[in-house]
Amino acid sequence: MSNEIERFFELQDEATKAAFVENRGDELTDILVAALEDVFVILGGGDSLETIH
Repeated sequence: MSNEIERFFELQDEATKAAFVENRGDELTDILVAALEDVFVILGGGDSLETIH
């Protein structure tokens, strides 16, 4: 893994921890939703991002 990718994940971890510690629930939710959307794109091949309930 390149240093750039490692640094990206470190920054994401820091942002998540800061949001959690500072009780910024909306921001934390946005981070988690974005991560889930990325997972669905990877698993689904990026065909569509339909709302899933």
